[in-house]
Amino acid sequence: MIRFDRVSKTYRTRRGHHRVLEDASFTIGRGEALGICGHNGAGKSTLLRLIAGVERPSSGTVERQMSVSWPLGYGSSFQSSLTGADNVRFIARVYGRPVDAVLGFVEAFAELGSYLDMPIRTYSAGMNARLAFAASLAVDFDCYLVDEITAAGDERFRARCHAALMERRERGTLVMVSHDPHTLRAYCTSGATLSDGRLTFYDSIEGALEQHF
Repeated sequence: MIRFDRVSKTYRTRRGHHRVLEDASFTIGRGEALGICGHNGAGKSTLLRLIAGVERPSSGTVERQMSVSWPLGYGSSFQSSLTGADNVRFIARVYGRPVDAVLGFVEAFAELGSYLDMPIRTYSAGMNARLAFAASLAVDFDCYLVDEITAAGDERFRARCHAALMERRERGTLVMVSHDPHTLRAYCTSGATLSDGRLTFYDSIEGALEQHF
């Protein structure tokens, strides 16, 4: 379970304070597949980072009673001066997983070839996303967070991503943000919209899509 209790998130800008989430209280239970809709800049990615613990709320509390992945597609947690392989080794050690097994999975899934042994700063955005996706899948989490990652790579890679995410959705929790209604329908059963800092939840993904689009 993940519980938000009166969570707000505000950023300081040149024009003052910008609130992307206001007094949000909700619970995400085990086995849910939640799709979140919102316009560009609405705060969807910020919400995922709050769920993951990558960012802290300005006020309120976030309680996690299950393990949560970092947002798939969010590569800023990588150390850019280190190689992809070194970053993966570090992740494996942090989560107490066998280094060789994790590295082998990432090497096979991401298909970065010799780039895996090159610094992250040499990667394109797509390569960074592929590494982040593969590294997340290499560690078993109770809840997977997905931020538009299914668009990375060629058709064959996207098909592998789809199969991997569907397999993990069946045995865990999935929270996804996307601008593509077809993607949200493919993975999610319930939905939410984020607008002007307010989250509204729907029992079905169709309800959220109808409200947003």
